[in-house]
Amino acid sequence: MAEIGDFADTAALVAGLDLVITVDTAIAHLAGALGRPLWLLNRFDTDWRWGIGRADSAWYPSLRQFRQPARGDWASVVARAAGALRDV
Repeated sequence: MAEIGDFADTAALVAGLDLVITVDTAIAHLAGALGRPLWLLNRFDTDWRWGIGRADSAWYPSLRQFRQPARGDWASVVARAAGALRDV
């Protein structure tokens, strides 16, 4: 990662990926804006912009969300994403 100096470098890296899986919303916005397939592992008390009660996004058609069913429950989020990844 020493070669990654800014968001332009990050965008070039993301553009070459088959799927972006992230908890970082900055990377999620970048990948979504680039139209890359994107899975966001999202927290229970997410920002309203990610759409309350939705697994998709109004802004990024390539986004799929895996949201915590309860505060702090990352284990189920990772398990659901891992299961979905096996199905790809």
